[in-house]
Amino acid sequence: MSKFGQENSTTEFKRQLSDALEKEVVAFLNSAKGGDLYIGVDDDGEVLGVSDVDAQMLAISDRIRNNILPSCLGLYDVYAQEHEGKTLIHVLVTRGTEKPYYLRRYGQSPAGCFTRVGSGVQPMTTGMIDQLYAGRVRNSLRNIPAPTTLKLTFQQLKIYYQEKGFEINDTFLHNLDLYVPDSERLNYAAYLLADTNSISIKVAKYAGTDKCDLIENQEYGYCSLLKATHRVLDKLEIENRTLTRITGAAEREQRRLFNARALREALINAIIHNDYTAEVPPLVEIYADRISITSYGGLLSGLSLEECLSGRSMPRNRELMRVFRDMELVEHLGSGMRRILSAYDSNIVHISEHFFELRFPMASEALALIPEVAESGAESGAESGAESLSKKILHLLRDAALSKSELSSQLGLKSVTGALNRAVNALLEAHWIERTLPDKPQSRLQKYRLTHAGSLGMDASGKQDVVDGGDF
Repeated sequence: MSKFGQENSTTEFKRQLSDALEKEVVAFLNSAKGGDLYIGVDDDGEVLGVSDVDAQMLAISDRIRNNILPSCLGLYDVYAQEHEGKTLIHVLVTRGTEKPYYLRRYGQSPAGCFTRVGSGVQPMTTGMIDQLYAGRVRNSLRNIPAPTTLKLTFQQLKIYYQEKGFEINDTFLHNLDLYVPDSERLNYAAYLLADTNSISIKVAKYAGTDKCDLIENQEYGYCSLLKATHRVLDKLEIENRTLTRITGAAEREQRRLFNARALREALINAIIHNDYTAEVPPLVEIYADRISITSYGGLLSGLSLEECLSGRSMPRNRELMRVFRDMELVEHLGSGMRRILSAYDSNIVHISEHFFELRFPMASEALALIPEVAESGAESGAESGAESLSKKILHLLRDAALSKSELSSQLGLKSVTGALNRAVNALLEAHWIERTLPDKPQSRLQKYRLTHAGSLGMDASGKQDVVDGGDF
């Protein structure tokens, strides 16, 4: 039987749930990197497993939530993990931004404050406590009052929670830490999640590969940040087209322009980790060859680029992290970046002092696709060699928009044939061409033109313009 690993400065093993749980979590919160606590593993790394997993996980979450201050909701995860047929409990803890954290029972004192030293836990001295308190980050959303005196409502947020099976009661907003501490005033996190606010996520679309030709500029927001997030996700789903090539015998090859899961994770990360205190919202930019997703704030102080790329998380806005996890938009702390980098190289990451940008290139495999339509030589007339009817249509549309009748004439066909109709429909489905009158598909004035993806795909295939229908 293989060992699970060994204890170190970021890893702690416990045979079973004990009274030391809160102390271990506090130590990780106050440490430089956070850490992982595994319950059901002995000191030597042998997995023993745990019983009644769900009950123990619930007890762990309740104890962390109720016995540690300041609130660390959004800074930890508790989930079951399988290893060689046995179930253990993984408590993932990120470093906190409001240090020092302490046991509620003992207060902010050496008896209540702990930190990680090597593979063990030690009480903090009074000097260490004072130093951490002096450097505490005070611009967290929880501590900033909502920038309005108008009454905020939360019908959208409540609907989302009810749909997930949560019970809504009089303490709903308090349970989500949406009040300024020791106050009855709603905080900035509440403002972002309210039915009405002044925050919007901007989505800009350009015709080319730079910002010279803006063809679409939309804002998704002025509503609950959850609702805005879903709207932008829907927009990205539309933009992330599936290109198709028909290979014959009712078979087809399909590729999406971008990895859908990576795009989703990038957008949610940008929204959760954006620095809203500067009133700069996240930005999505769609170019002819890439999609860029940018959040304001750069890397959070204390988090290195290496740690970020390895998936070690440090939430800038723990209140938003907690809500997005409740909505199952986030799986585990740090999991988003790991998923992104499992699909793309780290060179998509661009970080400056104030901005964190991810640039997703269009998949070359998708751009190389072109639908192929099987047609007979007699029906296609001027077809010759390996060049297909689809290719000829693209060649003709490269210079001007044409109707089916004009295409038929220039192809040397006697009329608009079934093969021509199938080729046009396949190209439309693949988004390589588009109608000039999209709202009137049956209009006698209808013509067809190349899309940006179609132009890029032809260019990407060299002087032959498009690829043949063979393997790729």
